[in-house]
Amino acid sequence: MAKSQQTFNKSEKEKKRLKKREDKRKKMEARKADKEANGTAHDEFVYVDFNGNLTSTPPDPSLKEEVDIEDIILGIPKKTDEDREAFNPVRQGTVSFFDTSKGFGFIIDNENKEKYFCHVSGLKDEIVEGNLVSFELEKGQRGMNAVKVTLVK
Repeated sequence: MAKSQQTFNKSEKEKKRLKKREDKRKKMEARKADKEANGTAHDEFVYVDFNGNLTSTPPDPSLKEEVDIEDIILGIPKKTDEDREAFNPVRQGTVSFFDTSKGFGFIIDNENKEKYFCHVSGLKDEIVEGNLVSFELEKGQRGMNAVKVTLVK
């Protein structure tokens, strides 16, 4: 006698498929009944107003603004000399920890209170805990590192 080709897994998949089909049919009937009871389906359309917000009412055409195609800028705008002068890469902070035997430590930025790693190779002056220093930031393997560290007199 040959075994049945219908396995447990196949029958379970078939049951799930049939249940899904039945659920879909029930939802469709519920939507039809709701539409007949209320006259229309609720929120059939969603509109986008001129500010990009979703609304259930169409936007007023009188509020529409005309935009020239030349005014649209794709990409990043060019930096001007004023932008470069406003950005100062030199920061000031306080040395929170420094181990001279191991050659590393941490500096806390005075502006945002972030803690940055500092290696002895990035030092211009010798530092100890509690010193006020100026430094620049550089991307390292595990985050931002303090480099060009000098004492503030």
